[in-house]
Parts: sequence; structure tokens; C-alpha cells
Amino acid sequence: MRIAGWRRWWIVLVGVLIAYLVLAYVILPALWRHHEHEPGLASLPMVTRTASGIPGDALNVGLVGSKEDVLRAMHAAGWFPADPITVRSSIEIVGSVVLDRPYHDAPVSPLYYEGKKEQLAFEKPEGTSADRRHHVRFWQVLEKGTDGRPVWLGSVTFDRGVGLSRDTGQVTHHIAPDIDAERDLLMRDLREAGMAQNFFQISGTGPTLFGRNGEGDPYYTDGEIDVATLVIDGVPQAEPPLTLPPPPLIALKDQVWHGVSNAISQ
Repeated sequence: MRIAGWRRWWIVLVGVLIAYLVLAYVILPALWRHHEHEPGLASLPMVTRTASGIPGDALNVGLVGSKEDVLRAMHAAGWFPADPITVRSSIEIVGSVVLDRPYHDAPVSPLYYEGKKEQLAFEKPEGTSADRRHHVRFWQVLEKGTDGRPVWLGSVTFDRGVGLSRDTGQVTHHIAPDIDAERDLLMRDLREAGMAQNFFQISGTGPTLFGRNGEGDPYYTDGEIDVATLVIDGVPQAEPPLTLPPPPLIALKDQVWHGVSNAISQ
């Protein structure tokens, strides 16, 4: 009887060990890697950096198309190119915040990806002042993706107000924590403008519940990057764009995560 009891315990122990190995070395790694639609991005980092080298905003959006295609698509979707940072633009953004007046082309602070400052930046105002706005930065990361066109990765967030940086003490914008909502907004704007041929998803930072950007602002994300393949030459597409589905395991993870994020936001 005692031998049979030990045997049962050994079977349970072996079962737990096998379950751990499958979870740790098969299932969880699969949740972090699924670059099947654009394999050239698999080895790239998925977080930006500040000028001081502090981890910045997470990458959460991507575009496929030439620079001209990006400019045309973002214009059609209602996003304005951001002005460069100069003395004049700095004075204008302060005036916009203090006097509550529009500045649709307000500059954005620089972020860096693999040592390069953003090549393109756009914003979509909310209200009359530049202290609240949707904004996105883009870097070209591949000269040619799977369909032979350039691939851009970007970080889109919502500036909810102006304050002091937790890390540097400098005056800066603070972002809203739900960066997935901003990703969804940009993709929806491109869809409604007829600027996307198709959409697909690649893996980004992975599920993140208590992330912080370069200014110390908290954020949470399912860790996925939504990518839009843009129309060529800004010619709107009449038919609805195709959405390529993610792997089943990723789709299941996203469903679970969205339940968690909805609970957080409420």
C-alpha cells in the first residue's frame, strides 16, 4: 500500500514536470513569437529609447509602403505631420497649452529606435489645445518586406496632458495608459479612409501589464503590433481590406487579455 502511494506521488510529480516544460518551453514562447507575416522583423527590438537611453514607448503599429504612400495615407486619415522642434514651434506649443488654442502641427519630442530619431511623426488633435492629442512616430525598419515594399514600425499614444517627467523633471506630455486603444484608433482611421489593402498582426513587446515609458508614465498592452499594408499612390480602396488572422493561440491570448484590460480600464 505504501509503495502504491509513492508511485502515485511520482506519477503526479512527473505530470507536473511535463506540464511545466510544455508551458515554459512551448506555449509561452509561442505567445511571444509569431512574425509569420513579416519574418524580417523577428530579431528587432520592440521598444524605443529616449535621448538618454531610457526605454521609451513600446512599438505598437506598423505600415507597409513607401514614404510617399505613408504621407498620403496619414493625410487622408486625418493625421497632421508634426512640425520640427524649433524655438518658434516650442513657443507656439506653449501658447497653445496656456491659451487653449489650436496647434494641429505641434512638434513631438524625439524618440530613438536603434539609434535613429523618428523619420516621420503625425498627430490628431483632440479639443482645442495641444496638451491633448493622439500622436505617432515612425521608423523605416526594412527597405523591402515580404511584398517588396518598405516596412515602417511606429509607436502611437495619446497625450492626456502636460506635466513633469518622473525621470528627468522636465516639462513633458503624459500619455494615457491604454496604448492598444490608440493602435486601434489609427488602424480604424486608415480603414475608414480607404487607405489600407490589408491588415495583419506581428508580435511586439509581449503582454505588458505594468509598463512605463521614458517619462515614467504607466501603460499596458497585449503586446501585439497591428500593421496596415497601404494602398499605392494614395488611391482609395473601394472594397473592405482583408484582415489576416493571427495564429489561434495568439487569438486566444488576445481574447483573454482584452478581458483583463477592460477590467483595468473600468
